[in-house]
Amino acid sequence: MRQTNHQVGMLTEADDWRVRDLSVVWHPCTQMREHPDTLPLVPIARGEGAWLIGHDGRRYLDAVSSWWTNLFGHAEPRIAAAIGAQAMQLEQVMLAGFTHAPAVELAERLLAIAPRQSDRAPLAKVFYADNGSAGVEVALKMAFHWFHNRGEHRRTRFIALENGYHGETLGALAVGDIPLYRRVYAPLLAEALFAPSPDAYLARPGESAADCAARAADALAALLERHAGEVCAVIVEPRVQCAGGMRMHHPDYLARVRELCDASGAFLIADEIAVGFGRTGTLFASESSGVMPDLLCLSKGLTGGFLPLAAVLATQAIYDGFLDDSRERAFLHSHSYTGNPLACAAALASLQVFRDDDILTRNRATAAAMTALAEPLSQHRHVADVRQAGMMLAFELTEGGNKATPFPAASRIGLKAYRAALARGVVLRPLGDVLYWMPPYCVDAEQLQLLADVTRAAIDEATA
Repeated sequence: MRQTNHQVGMLTEADDWRVRDLSVVWHPCTQMREHPDTLPLVPIARGEGAWLIGHDGRRYLDAVSSWWTNLFGHAEPRIAAAIGAQAMQLEQVMLAGFTHAPAVELAERLLAIAPRQSDRAPLAKVFYADNGSAGVEVALKMAFHWFHNRGEHRRTRFIALENGYHGETLGALAVGDIPLYRRVYAPLLAEALFAPSPDAYLARPGESAADCAARAADALAALLERHAGEVCAVIVEPRVQCAGGMRMHHPDYLARVRELCDASGAFLIADEIAVGFGRTGTLFASESSGVMPDLLCLSKGLTGGFLPLAAVLATQAIYDGFLDDSRERAFLHSHSYTGNPLACAAALASLQVFRDDDILTRNRATAAAMTALAEPLSQHRHVADVRQAGMMLAFELTEGGNKATPFPAASRIGLKAYRAALARGVVLRPLGDVLYWMPPYCVDAEQLQLLADVTRAAIDEATA
């Protein structure tokens, strides 16, 4: 129940917002019993560049880009202005039977910059959705439905990677392999096939990251052979399994998956919802493998972190497979806000920032600075691994730095590190006992130094 005015008068403004929040809001990915004591609840008033600013005036370096969505910093004025201008013209119209300039122009721009492969026809069509999980659902349904339209009714299976994550709607959850998210809902999920992860952290003694990727690709080949004619698509997070602990793999893996999909007749779905738009060093992570997927899922940074929007890019051949006089052969998936003009305007402005500011060149310099600052931390006695792909860098914390001895789950080392960092003005939301840096691209040298210093202090305090 909300506090009375007299009671609220005894609280700070930040305390008041906490009380009001906990009386009405159910937060995502949270055991609500832990709020507000075990897990701090921080009321944020505004954002400014790489900073989040609380109602109490405290500043927090957003080292995780607000769940990986924010690209150029909070309140980026060019994107804000584009949304405002669009709001004065057209805020929403259904995309069934109607169209509008932002949706058309964004589709044109995305197709122009999408990954290409010299021996393949380019991605040719864009289907819009509301968020990343919905985008994955679109891609899965497209792949299945395309084969259904061809009369290949045995192709009902999907192959995904162990330790992968693709969202939390039921379809997306079915191709995820993180027990914390899927265990309870397992009875509701379609049965996917899971191939070994190419995760370089799992390399055997004497194996390189490329060797580990080759071994995983061989296992995928065997799985495809055992289920010949049954698989619609293979879905992969290129380069980085993000929610699975920022586990990273060699680019050779995706190139091999492309070959295996072609040989088996299955589609390749690249889930670049988290790794797209410059995070791994190239505009799209698939580019580092020289690969073009059949279906490319984009979201998160698509709008620069301003509004929810997803896009699924498909080949002309997939699009053509739905053209017919029968309505049942059409792709009838829909969302009320499909191709929302405000979100499309934000995405167009975000892509313009990439061009105007030469973001990828700047990111390479920032990534090099991150590498240098992380190197001393690699010597910490409880850091088992430091890994990096462009602007994504992760620290694996284990007992004594031994891969074979993770900290007991009950010790909650990651949570302790998070609290320690938050108290020092840095947001380091962990993935289990993995701390990671994925800052907005506007982060500067002073902020990176703060990030490194606080990360060390947080690890020291959590493992003391």
